[in-house]
Amino acid sequence: MKKIHLLLVACCFLSMSSVFAGSVQKREAVSKSVTLSKEKLGDKIKGGWAGQTIGCTYGGPVEFIYNGTIIQDYIPIGWPDGAVKKYYDTFPGLYDDIYMDLTFVNIFERLGLDAPVDSFAVAFAKSDYPLWHANQAARYNILHGIMPPASGNWLNNPHADDIDYQIEADFAGLMSPGMPNTASHFSDKIGHMMCYGDGWYGGVFVGAMYSLAFVSDDVEFIVSEALKTIPEKSTFHQCISDVIRWHKKFPNDWKQTWFECQKKWSEDFGCPDGVFSSFDIDAKINSAYVAIGLLYGQGDYGRTLDISTRCGQDADCNPSTAGGILGTMLGYSRIPEFWKKNLYEVEDRNFAYTDLSLNDVYKLGLKHALQVVEKNGGQIKGDQVTIACQQPEPVGYEQSFEGHFPVQRIALNKQLNNSVEANFEGIGMVIRGYVQCPDVSYVAKVEMYVDGKLVENASLPVASALARRTDLFWKYQLDKGVHVVTFKWLNPIDNASVNLIDMVVYSDALKSN
Repeated sequence: MKKIHLLLVACCFLSMSSVFAGSVQKREAVSKSVTLSKEKLGDKIKGGWAGQTIGCTYGGPVEFIYNGTIIQDYIPIGWPDGAVKKYYDTFPGLYDDIYMDLTFVNIFERLGLDAPVDSFAVAFAKSDYPLWHANQAARYNILHGIMPPASGNWLNNPHADDIDYQIEADFAGLMSPGMPNTASHFSDKIGHMMCYGDGWYGGVFVGAMYSLAFVSDDVEFIVSEALKTIPEKSTFHQCISDVIRWHKKFPNDWKQTWFECQKKWSEDFGCPDGVFSSFDIDAKINSAYVAIGLLYGQGDYGRTLDISTRCGQDADCNPSTAGGILGTMLGYSRIPEFWKKNLYEVEDRNFAYTDLSLNDVYKLGLKHALQVVEKNGGQIKGDQVTIACQQPEPVGYEQSFEGHFPVQRIALNKQLNNSVEANFEGIGMVIRGYVQCPDVSYVAKVEMYVDGKLVENASLPVASALARRTDLFWKYQLDKGVHVVTFKWLNPIDNASVNLIDMVVYSDALKSN
C-alpha cells in the first residue's frame, strides 16, 4: 500500500500426514496437536516470507491503477526475469508490506516476546521509511505523545479502517503456527498502534489465516476458520461471510463474487481519500479480495496471485497477503520454480530501511516461532516440534466511525494567511491539506477552533517530511448542526503556505436520494 499497510476446532484426526503431504483434502477440523519437523516448520515460515515478497512484486505494476474495476483477463501482468531486483533497485518503498513487519521482528529479537508496546511504537514512529494512511497518521500521533492504542483509534486517526495493519500482520501468524489466538494477542498489541475496528480486524483475520496455514492444506478451511476470530456482528465478519457464501453459490466464477462484493461492500466511510471516490483502501473490501484469491485459486499459486491482483484496488498488497498465506501452506520448497526464480538474486540483500534480508528473516522467523510454540504449551524434542493447536476465539468488538456517515465533500482550495474559516452542517468533518515550504524542516503552528472554541494547537510539518500529518484537521462526535471551523496560523514565514484542499462532512444518517 503506497501513494495516497485466522482457529481450530478440537477433534481427533487419525493421521496428520496428509496435512503436510501436499494433497488437498476437505475437512472440518484438525487435531488438538500437530507434530512436524523443524525443517518442515522452517520451510513453511520461509514460504510465508518469500510468498508475500513474490506477491507484492507481481502486483506492483497495477497497484491502485484499477480502482472499482476488475483488471480484465486480456490485460497482461508480467513476471519478467529480474522483477524483484528491479523494485529493490528503483522503488524499495513497494515493500512496505514487509519492511513494516521487520520492524516488529527486530523488536521481538531484541526485547523478547513480551516486549512492551511502546518499544514497537517508538521504533515504528522514528523509522526512516515512507508511510501512508493509517500508518503515517499513527506515526504523527506517536511522535506527538498520542501512544497506542489511542494512536490507532478512529477519533485520533481518520484512516483507522484502512488496510495498513492488514498488510503488516503476517509476522503475527508466522510466529504463531497453529495458534491463531496467540496471533490475535500479538495483533492486539501491535495492530492497535495504527488501526481500529475493521482496520484492525483485517490484520487479525490475516494473522489467523497464516497460523492455520501451518496445520491445514485446505484453503476453504483456512479462510472460514480464520473468520471465527472476528466478532460476528462486525461488518468485517459480515463481508467475509458473504464472500464465503458467494463462493459456494458461484464456485467457478470469481468475477461474480467480486461484483457482489462491489454492490454491497465497496462504500468507504472512513478514509478521507476514499470517501466519494472509486479509490478504496478500506480493510473489508481488500480482505475480501484476498479471500477471493485464496478460495478461487484452490491452492494453485499462480492462479491465487493473479485473481487477488485482478480484483484491483491495493493490487500489490492483496496478492502479497494471499501469496504469503498460500506460501506458508505449501512451504517454500513447493512454491513453483517459475515464481521463486526472481527471489534468488535478492535473498541476501537487506530490504530498504532495514538491516534484514529474506535469508535473515527466514532464520529469525523459525527462532521466534519455536519460542512461541514452547511458551504456549507446545514441546520441542530434538528435531520434532509439537504444536498445541488452539480453537478459534473471537476478539473484542469495536466499530470505527459509529453513527457517522459521509454526506458531502466541500472544495476549499484555500491558503491560510493569518486565519481562515470554513462552514459545514453535520456532526463531524475531516479537512485535507498540506504544508509547503522549501525549508523541509519548517513546521507550521496552527490553532484550530470549532465554533470559537480552541480544539487543537497543531504542529504541521512540510508535506514531504516523514513526520507529516496525513490530514490537517478533523473532529467527530459534534452536536448535529451548523459549525464554523477557524484556522489561525501562528508562525507564518515567507515561501511557506498552508493549503486547505477540501472537507469531508459527516452527519448522523446518509442523505436520502
